[in-house]
This record gives sequence, C-alpha cells and structure tokens, in this order.
Amino acid sequence: MKRMLILAAISLAGLTSCKKDYTCDCSVLGSTIPVSIPNSTKDDAETTCDAARATYQIVDPTATCNLE
Repeated sequence: MKRMLILAAISLAGLTSCKKDYTCDCSVLGSTIPVSIPNSTKDDAETTCDAARATYQIVDPTATCNLE
C-alpha cells in the first residue's frame, strides 16, 4: 500500500511540472514585442519573461512584460 501511495505522489509531482509553449508580451517604447518561450514550465517561463523585462528596461526604463 505504501508503494502505491509513493508511486501516486511521484505521478502527481510529474503532472505539476508539465511543459508547454508560452509567450511573454513586452511593451517597449510604445510597441509590443512578443517573446516566444517554447517547451517550458511555468516557473521557467516566468523567469525568462522577467529576464526579458530587465533587458528591455536597459533601453526603456518603463518597459513591462507579461506572461501569456
């Protein structure tokens, strides 16, 4: 019985880290720039989107990025 519970927990943990394609829409100097983030977990996509925002803020301090 313990084995079944452990296997079930591992299976559920695997489902929470599913990967998919994301888009990070960045608003820079009045234009919207889509940043494609393929085959990524949500946490990794958020990290990539935050990095894009930081990069665009070098040119435009008011740049914003939102994960879609």
